[in-house]
Amino acid sequence: MIEEKRIGVFICRCGNNIGDVVDVPYLVDEIKSIPEVVYTEENYYTCSEEGLNSIKNMIYEKNLNRVIVAACTPRTHEWLFQKVCEEAGLNKYLFEFVNIREQCSWIHSTEKEKATEKAKNLIKMGISKAKLLKPLKDIRSEIYPSALIIGCGIAGITAALNLANQGIQVHIVEKENICGGLLTEINKLYQTSLPASNFLDEKIKNLIKNRNINIHLKSQVKDVSGYIGNFEVLIQNEKKIKTIKAGVIIVATGALELKPYGLYKYKEIDGVITQLELEKMLKYNSFKAESVVVINCVGARNEVRGYCGRICCITSLKNSIIIKEMNPDTEVYILYRDIMAYGRELENYYKKARKIGINFIKYSPDNLPEISLNEETIDVYVLNEITGKGINLQVDYVILTTPLIPADDNTELSKKLKVPLTNDGFYLEAHQKLRPVEFANEGIYLCGTARYPSNITETVLQAYAAASKASIPVKKGYVETSGNIAYCDEELCSGCGNCFFVCPFEAISIKKDAENKTKPEIIGIKCRCCGLCVSVCPDGAMQQNSFSDKQILSMIKTMDE
Repeated sequence: MIEEKRIGVFICRCGNNIGDVVDVPYLVDEIKSIPEVVYTEENYYTCSEEGLNSIKNMIYEKNLNRVIVAACTPRTHEWLFQKVCEEAGLNKYLFEFVNIREQCSWIHSTEKEKATEKAKNLIKMGISKAKLLKPLKDIRSEIYPSALIIGCGIAGITAALNLANQGIQVHIVEKENICGGLLTEINKLYQTSLPASNFLDEKIKNLIKNRNINIHLKSQVKDVSGYIGNFEVLIQNEKKIKTIKAGVIIVATGALELKPYGLYKYKEIDGVITQLELEKMLKYNSFKAESVVVINCVGARNEVRGYCGRICCITSLKNSIIIKEMNPDTEVYILYRDIMAYGRELENYYKKARKIGINFIKYSPDNLPEISLNEETIDVYVLNEITGKGINLQVDYVILTTPLIPADDNTELSKKLKVPLTNDGFYLEAHQKLRPVEFANEGIYLCGTARYPSNITETVLQAYAAASKASIPVKKGYVETSGNIAYCDEELCSGCGNCFFVCPFEAISIKKDAENKTKPEIIGIKCRCCGLCVSVCPDGAMQQNSFSDKQILSMIKTMDE
């Protein structure tokens, strides 16, 4: 029996975003005359409670078996409308989203008639596709109840404690022989002036005594296989290789301080040191000076390394304040391009530095400070960009403020995890706003300076966020992914293997059929619905649910009518 299509179309004004450009009432009149469309409606905000209730009510009253919303982007709102369809008893995969904001009103804001016509065509295409939609089911997989954390700095420690305190078994892999990361080398925390060791030691004590945490020191990840809920990770230490099973993985590998070889006579003159080297001297009370120059933005914001280190300025302020408070008579000069002191607290920190007598001199990247060695002091020449006058300074130390840079093994580890890096070499999260501290590869999360330079407060917050997200599938016991996965029509398949080689998520395996012919098999939970396998199939055998050739061609045909 052929199913009668009963389609409801809900067109959103999106406040003024769509309504001021597209003639929505005209669209409603035009669309309702299309065969099998039994209901049309306009809403000021379809995503509002009123709009959502209207969709639910019309599914009941009009017996709708297909729903189309023409509004904004499915990236932010598709799940919401699918949920409403489910609540009304309609399979969520019988819902189609048509974007008439980003793809229409926003880019054609000065062409209202053309925008309206385009919106009509987009909705007609959506209706054509909706007629061919089929009910689907989400793919469900069980979760192995443990987590693997790569890195045992403050980010990894925080994430591990958070998960372990929820009763989740945690494995931490750390390539060094101690926990703590860069924080073990820090003297004091900014603003509180408390020793970093006090903060860190307490965390490590809690880590060691927690029965749910297993720490693997001097160990590295050699290989990663599997998928969310069922990762298998090979760990190698000095003695042996072991396999760890985990449901989720958190990357907390941290970052490194840039050693500025070739800049400002670093390692050529004894008194030229980095901020981290200064931290050690301050920590062990071996720093004494009558005058100090701090140079910010060393090795950053240039052609080699275009990013701002974010925390570099605050580090230079913190240590300069400590030096000044140790000996108020010490002359401290900070040579800067700009001061990155974001937020009220850091702005007050900057004001404190000026108030206690720290001197700030602005320099230009076109006229970098010059360093030379005198008999007893280090000579620093800098051209003050504000006054236009050159200044000569004789100091005991030159402290170079360098940015954090990606860990050495980021590239190698990213390949094993199949997660991307930014152009600068840090790990790239799925989306800064919509999916922070997550990777596109499901089940793998990210926090701390492995993501980008961040201070301790930000790092701890990110660790909590990553642990919180990672705990959801583990505590739930299973994970579900979209039913819009790829599938293979084996009668058309020639067994070329193109789909297997092109899949970036290893969601396709090769099997032998009864006649010993090679055929692809889809691992549903690993499929991310990218469509690459469909695009390289020469036989048309590989297809994707809700995006089949037949559905796409029907949309094109509708556009040509």
